[in-house]
Amino acid sequence: KVDYDVCSNYGNWLYSAGIGNDPRDNRKFNMIKQGLDYDGNGDYVRLWVPELQGIKGADIHTPWALSSAALSQAGVTLGETYPQPVVTAPEWSRHIQHRPGGSPHPRGRRGPAQAPAQHKDRGIDFYFSRKKDA
Repeated sequence: KVDYDVCSNYGNWLYSAGIGNDPRDNRKFNMIKQGLDYDGNGDYVRLWVPELQGIKGADIHTPWALSSAALSQAGVTLGETYPQPVVTAPEWSRHIQHRPGGSPHPRGRRGPAQAPAQHKDRGIDFYFSRKKDA
């Protein structure tokens, strides 16, 4: 069974896109945190994204942060069998280092095999923030 509520789903998509209605300033939807909170072992992602089925546990939420050896073992080639991220938000890094519950990742901090291109110091905020000069 697929859960589908038109109003909730459209509202969530708008919110995820950064154009939803939220009274809090500078509020963003953190996809990595949500994935770890609600799909900690990655079972839901594995169901709907078969290209990542070989990645074990919560690592499935951040495949670009895995070592090339781990990606190779899982049968994933970034840019070929699974796309490179278009942008990585700076706030995602704290979720790559730690698993749900605050315990450090067993393999420690890992960086991407090849960093995705993004604005040099603003990350995703460059695309969604307004100037507050006035």
